[in-house]
Amino acid sequence: MSRTAEGEPAPEDVLVALADPVRRDVLTTLALEGGATATSLAARLPVTRQAVAKHLAVLDRAGLVRARRAGREVRYEADLEPLKRTTRWMDALAARWEDRLDAIKELSEEDTPP
Repeated sequence: MSRTAEGEPAPEDVLVALADPVRRDVLTTLALEGGATATSLAARLPVTRQAVAKHLAVLDRAGLVRARRAGREVRYEADLEPLKRTTRWMDALAARWEDRLDAIKELSEEDTPP
């Protein structure tokens, strides 16, 4: 996994983590419910607890979840800040492409001398 200059997860790491539908379901559940264990997540999903643990590890490396030990259990909570940074990066990228496409359109619509 790569990091930005500030030490944050890079946008591509966040996008890779979110590419899997099970990981998106896990993150959505954590965001809506405020936290859960791998066991409680597995009870809601069509995958094993071990699979959930592996998905949580990917989400953790991307900075999208935080693990906190509570006695014998490890509770996971969503951290949506990396997703927000990735969204801002994507918005800026889209704006640059829009500017480029507008410039190409203007050039193509100009009258050119014979």
